[in-house]
Amino acid sequence: MRSSTAAPAKIALIGCGLMGTGLARLFRNVHWPVSTCDQEAQALARLCREVPGVVAAKNLREAVKDADLVIEAVAEQPSIKQALFAQLAAHTSSHTLLATNSSVIPVAVVTANVSDGDAGRVLGTHFWNPPDLIPLVEVIQGPRTSDASILRAIGLLEAAGREPVRVHADVVPGNRLQHALWREAMALVDEGICSPQDVDRIIKRSFGARLAVLGPLENADLVGLELTRQIHEVVLPNLSCATQPAAGLLSRIAAGHTGITSGNGYYPEWDEEKIAALRARLAGHLRKAFSG
Repeated sequence: MRSSTAAPAKIALIGCGLMGTGLARLFRNVHWPVSTCDQEAQALARLCREVPGVVAAKNLREAVKDADLVIEAVAEQPSIKQALFAQLAAHTSSHTLLATNSSVIPVAVVTANVSDGDAGRVLGTHFWNPPDLIPLVEVIQGPRTSDASILRAIGLLEAAGREPVRVHADVVPGNRLQHALWREAMALVDEGICSPQDVDRIIKRSFGARLAVLGPLENADLVGLELTRQIHEVVLPNLSCATQPAAGLLSRIAAGHTGITSGNGYYPEWDEEKIAALRARLAGHLRKAFSG
């Protein structure tokens, strides 16, 4: 999905990890100028190698100069984001929209150190990974975000070929639907009911295959709400109600099994070939799904 008629907006990306790289690719795909910075020189260099045309700024002030939209994609730690947004507000003019890509930290939290005069231009833009292939973006209005900022952000994202959805409430936390599924999947593994591979296979080869065209509430109407109620009376009391990370997740982290970066996690023996194949499979599926 590319825009060919809209005037280019200048984008500044703060953070050059997986999401930052995807965002850079998204905006360069529509030929918008992109500048970026990161405290880790290696991450910055990697992004610039992978996404031609991105300007590597020497520092934060240089990266955000004259930007129309700044998007942060740094670590999911409130203190880091709070300090960053205070700096962003100080280094940008009232014209610049400031956005957090956080999936769980509310806009109200990241703006804790931002004055009322600047908080009106701070909002959430939650992209889904990989952001250059998944078009939907949640545009989240914080308690001090102005309506004008939300509407302007929506316009910019539409011009970049995205599908923005306005989220009126700055709920705590966000990203509930995805992690409710992850919690139950991890609980099934912890309880010895299924292997990680089989849990994923069940999801991908059954109800997961229809989610792209049949949402859960559409599905409830389709099967009938009375039947849905009857199923819930049986199923819901047996679902995980854990309020802390799964034991299996914690034990794997403690053992240094942190996912593809360490070579293993829930799945063993992640190597470069398997990682590349996984990413290619995901990219191919998403391109096909959103090609129309």
